[in-house]
Amino acid sequence: MFNRIKNRFLRYFLILIYFIIIFFCAIEVNFLWLFGYSPDMNDIKNPSMSVGSQLYTADGKLIGQYYKENRSPVLFKDISPNLINALICTEDVRFYSHHGIDLYSFLTSMLSTAKGDKRGGSTITQQLAKNLFETRKRKSQGLIKHVPILSTVVYKCKEWLTALEIEHVYTKQEILELYLNTVPFGNNTYGIKTATLKYFDKTPDKVNPAEAATLIGMLKATSTYNPINNPDKSLARRNTVLSQMEKYGKLTKPEYEANVNLPLNLNLNYVDDEGQGDSYLREAVEKWLKKWCKDNGYDLYSDGLKIYTTIDSKMQQYAEEAVAEKMKVLQKRFDQLWGKKNPWRDFEGNEIKDFVLKGEQSLPIYKLLQKRYKGDTTAINKYFTTKKRMTVFTWNGEKDTTFSSVDSLKYYARILNTGMMTIEPSTGYIKDWVGGIDYKYFNYDHVNQAKRQAGSTFKPFAYVTAIDNGFTPCDKFTDKPVTINYMDNGKPEVWQPNNADFKFTYQEMSLRWAMGKSVNSITAQLTQQVGWDKIVEYAHKLGIESPLKSVPSVSLGSNDVSVYEMVRAYSTFLNKGVKIDPLLVTKITDQDGNVLATFTLNSQRVLSEETAWLMLYMFRGGMEEPGGTSQALWEYPGLWKKDNQIGGKTGTSSHYVDGWYMGITKDLVTGVWVGADDRSVHFTTSENGEGSHTALPIFARFMEKVYADPKSGYTWGPYPKPWVKITKEYNCPSPHISTDTTSTDSTAVPVDTTGGTPAVVSPDDSKDNPQQ
Repeated sequence: MFNRIKNRFLRYFLILIYFIIIFFCAIEVNFLWLFGYSPDMNDIKNPSMSVGSQLYTADGKLIGQYYKENRSPVLFKDISPNLINALICTEDVRFYSHHGIDLYSFLTSMLSTAKGDKRGGSTITQQLAKNLFETRKRKSQGLIKHVPILSTVVYKCKEWLTALEIEHVYTKQEILELYLNTVPFGNNTYGIKTATLKYFDKTPDKVNPAEAATLIGMLKATSTYNPINNPDKSLARRNTVLSQMEKYGKLTKPEYEANVNLPLNLNLNYVDDEGQGDSYLREAVEKWLKKWCKDNGYDLYSDGLKIYTTIDSKMQQYAEEAVAEKMKVLQKRFDQLWGKKNPWRDFEGNEIKDFVLKGEQSLPIYKLLQKRYKGDTTAINKYFTTKKRMTVFTWNGEKDTTFSSVDSLKYYARILNTGMMTIEPSTGYIKDWVGGIDYKYFNYDHVNQAKRQAGSTFKPFAYVTAIDNGFTPCDKFTDKPVTINYMDNGKPEVWQPNNADFKFTYQEMSLRWAMGKSVNSITAQLTQQVGWDKIVEYAHKLGIESPLKSVPSVSLGSNDVSVYEMVRAYSTFLNKGVKIDPLLVTKITDQDGNVLATFTLNSQRVLSEETAWLMLYMFRGGMEEPGGTSQALWEYPGLWKKDNQIGGKTGTSSHYVDGWYMGITKDLVTGVWVGADDRSVHFTTSENGEGSHTALPIFARFMEKVYADPKSGYTWGPYPKPWVKITKEYNCPSPHISTDTTSTDSTAVPVDTTGGTPAVVSPDDSKDNPQQ
């Protein structure tokens, strides 16, 4: 065909054009998988832009985000002309006259590069093609990627082809809108709206020429010209952009001079922080929605969802404040108790000598060090003992210090942590979620990840089993030694539990008094009568999902459970015997507000209304019965107005390792756990380590704050009256208090069962000794 053309130069030129066309066609169809993916026209018309999802409280406050790229799209009409002018004058001055490829700019950039002055020749449309369709990423490369120079030619050709297709589909304004919503601005900030908010706390329509020039100037190199990290270079680059704007008539001389003399004037007050609003709550919602996202084909990190939680922002604030106030005091008490002594001890009080070594070996880096140093323990030890600068958590704010890895292990092992959650049983709404003292330093969630011995907070499962199977709150048992013989995996065992103070009063007590005072011996007798297998059955039925070892000590909390499970189970009593699946999310919408999903309460009746109400009456015994373990609540005057009633249960595992409080008001159920992450680190005395001294104060302070806020929706008041006719005896007479000095509560006084205020506060049920 080409042989018919007599002019040799014309023939060679046409052959070149022919092969260029064939080459571009081969790229477009990915011939023999040589060239990799190229966006087709459908991709161009429906670009997939990664947009993060946003997390809101029930009252509409943004509390977190999920994103791969921190991006929030904005329409062209909402973008300041200053930004458009700065972009075109700096990046692509002939933007409105070309069709995606600027051959003049390309050729001049080639000449400049050849002379040693490397300069980009890509148009805005080409840059959009690269950013939006990742034409240079690995997935876009075929076998040609292994040929260095040719691979560069291929991806450049792809950008040209894609740019031409973009110009065919979109107007110039739409291209600018897409570009500014796609381009990165450093610090994991994508898109112009996110950038203007991050650097100037302004929306894109409000930026002045100097601010616009600062942001557009970053596009040349987001790290080099970052105004936070490199303000001097950023300022110089900004002024270069301003001079381009003046050169092409987008700024007058006076406007240029006014702007070029301005400082950067960054405003970093916008709270999107460095990250994604990382928090225990954000992580909990992600786990809660994992199955929904998988079943419905959504990605939290790229599909721009709006997620509305059940969390009340004020109650979340009050919970976090209560935790901060009380845990700070508790940590000081713990540090004073141990002083310079190491607190990691076995149950005989001996220091665990290899504690730090085991801590080192549990770190992910330890195996890497073993491999790197070929098992040389001296070299590994040197790594862990070498000091370096680091920032650590303290209750007085972050602190810069010089620590070795060993120092850091020892330091953080002493830190006490907590988990707290509140639920409104009538709706199933989780109102607050505090997974620990500081998410940045302690990622482990102590609400639903951590599982610890429940201590006496598990006793109500023994009592509800009894009440639901014929017993009444007024049935009498004697506080005396108990011996239970049982088989454990075919092996005969004997269980002889002690009371908290290792004493027995031989006093006759009602079940209500025994539970209120948390008497181990009577709980053990009740366990023997109803059966530990039955107690396990009821615990599971009420909402405990963790595996429970069915042994007599189960009723004293010898098994590990989570705060989440305990709150869920206790909510059954306040919810008239109906077990619920707690709700953390109510609905999900897309960016335009279209509802994608709503979540409703799943519930199941597991107790009769009579049994549920009788258990509330039993829980009031912690406040109203002599020696009741909740009576430390009387120390908080903000709780006791308008005949308010609160029931609950303290819990303390053996050796004061775990402190619990489960609090029940007429509307809410709250669970609090306190302890160190390592179980060998704990208090040593009942005055410090009991649940009434660790977890209960957090609950009390939280409820004081909730009650003090008239807008919270929760007020003081008595428990509900019976929902149905009560057929069992429950109005037990006030017990007679023995003067026997061997009583575990020799200072207790009678209390009217309708809810009077006692004169004294009695001790907690410390050291449940479930294993004895």
